[in-house]
Amino acid sequence: MTLFDDIYPFYPLQRSSFLFSGRLITIILVFLLLAASLLIILPGIRGKSRLFWMIRIVTSLFIGAVLVALNYTDDWAEARMTTNATYKSFSDAVVNADIGLHIGLYGINVTLKGNPIVQFNETIDYNEMFSWHDTIEEEYEEALEKGLPNPILYIAEKFTISNPCGLIFQYRYSGRYASATLWTAFCCWILANILFSMPVILYAGYMMMATAAFIFFAMASFSTIMNAPQCVFSIGSDSFEAQYSHSFWLALATGLLCTIIGVLVTMLHFLIPEKMKEAFSVGVDSYEDEDLSYGEGYLNAVFLDGVTISPLSSKVREEYMTLSWFPSGSFSSQYLKIFLAECVTD
Repeated sequence: MTLFDDIYPFYPLQRSSFLFSGRLITIILVFLLLAASLLIILPGIRGKSRLFWMIRIVTSLFIGAVLVALNYTDDWAEARMTTNATYKSFSDAVVNADIGLHIGLYGINVTLKGNPIVQFNETIDYNEMFSWHDTIEEEYEEALEKGLPNPILYIAEKFTISNPCGLIFQYRYSGRYASATLWTAFCCWILANILFSMPVILYAGYMMMATAAFIFFAMASFSTIMNAPQCVFSIGSDSFEAQYSHSFWLALATGLLCTIIGVLVTMLHFLIPEKMKEAFSVGVDSYEDEDLSYGEGYLNAVFLDGVTISPLSSKVREEYMTLSWFPSGSFSSQYLKIFLAECVTD
């Protein structure tokens, strides 16, 4: 039935099933590298703040990775079914297969996997991509020339401009606006991280809420396709419609996470502003060393040559007791000399 090692002659090489998006692998590796480089500094942070900084780094990078990855995933909406369908054009062969439609912001992914996977002496395991950067017509024509199975051609044809369903207009424009708002959310996320490292924690909370708002705008933009009349895909004796999938719900969860972080930061800034400033600085545990005992310090008499010291008031004596433990010759001892000289002058 087939030639060239059980492959139809219009296929030059044996096809391999698509496993994972190269873009998603790149995004994951980049953010893992950033996480590793930032987590290396954790041993240099003392005390309880180490755990806080680890959670902060991991959460922030998770949000950033999700915002970038959502632009390139192919499962914002999807539909699946198992049916008997005509396998090839100009052939009466019918195969039982799992058919899947996965819709992203930049195109669709159509899968066809046989049950069992080998039928008619051929491995039925297809995973075809169709993008709509401009139009899908050219890729559809290439699929016709390659002689892809009928179920894949039928689904791809539904997204062409000439098809009366008009799916290409619904999904392409909603996907473009959703992608644009996601990139805007990514910019807000970058600004929020910059502001978190500055003494303006309140505005960092505002930017996190802005990030959440743009994520919800992206979801609303993609959701407009559900308001249009749905096109039913009928293959064999069965049919299916596309529904929201993993990426949509992941965007919702990330938006809620950004909202919670933004609201908490804003509320705590007004309730306990000083503790918030301490929490977002490396010196949050600077008071842990107060109980440490220091050796006896000495004041270099050379600093006081020619100076008449008057009796110190109680306030000055308290300040002296605070500063007197600094070692001689250090910057702090010089500061003590200046301080005492001012007290004598007064």
